[in-house]
Amino acid sequence: MTILVTGATGKVGRNVVTGLLAAGRTVRAISRSPGRAGLPEDVEVLHADLADPRTLRAALHGVDKVFVFPTAPDGTRALTAAAAHAGVRHLVLLSSTVPGYPEPDPISDAHLAHERIVREAGLPWTFVRPGGFMANDLAWADSVRTGGVVRDPCPDSAVALIDERDIAAVAVAALLDDAHAGRVHEITGPQSLTPVQRTRILARAIGRPLRLELQPADEFVRTVTGRGYPPEYATAMLDFGAHFAVAPGPVLPAVERVTGRPSHTYADWAARYADRFR
Repeated sequence: MTILVTGATGKVGRNVVTGLLAAGRTVRAISRSPGRAGLPEDVEVLHADLADPRTLRAALHGVDKVFVFPTAPDGTRALTAAAAHAGVRHLVLLSSTVPGYPEPDPISDAHLAHERIVREAGLPWTFVRPGGFMANDLAWADSVRTGGVVRDPCPDSAVALIDERDIAAVAVAALLDDAHAGRVHEITGPQSLTPVQRTRILARAIGRPLRLELQPADEFVRTVTGRGYPPEYATAMLDFGAHFAVAPGPVLPAVERVTGRPSHTYADWAARYADRFR
């Protein structure tokens, strides 16, 4: 069985590659710059660009299953169409829990668009819908290193962030077992924590006192847009923060149900990345 991993150089994708190799599967990845992918030597890395559907034919030749990392909708459409033409048997899409929120917003709309495209491809599919990533807190690293400060606009917003290793583990389980076809796995970490609580955990992990400062909303918007996201995404994030300050985010059991082991705690994650904050 050959499995194609898109987004293989990202935080989730690299862990998907590791999990598939550990399971003894043949792994192929695509990259616009294969020589700089930095993936294990057992991975076949081919040049392909989702913006150029012509490059996908060779990448999908002989592939049984695909891990779909969403980029632009046109890219997902090109990939899924090429996968259907190549006889791929199963698509596993990295989505998000936000399509399950009751109020429409641009982030939910974007993920729903990818889900619709995958459904319309006519192939068996699985959606992996994680909540917020623990890795998002790496955005605090610079201010922690230089001033011992965490800046956040929603200090009372409680969410069950998830370790990228757990996201990948659920995706790997879905890729390895056809029984996951047609299922939506909504996954979170094991604890709903506020930035205040996460700051305390992070301080213990790095052995250094930290303080939390309220980040003005306009500064947060500038920070998010500076990373290449549209302003409406930043506004939606602030809305999510306000919502979860009133109603803490749920803790869902799907990671343990799918993988057979508990999900990683925030303390686990903080210890793993402590040097990034020192």
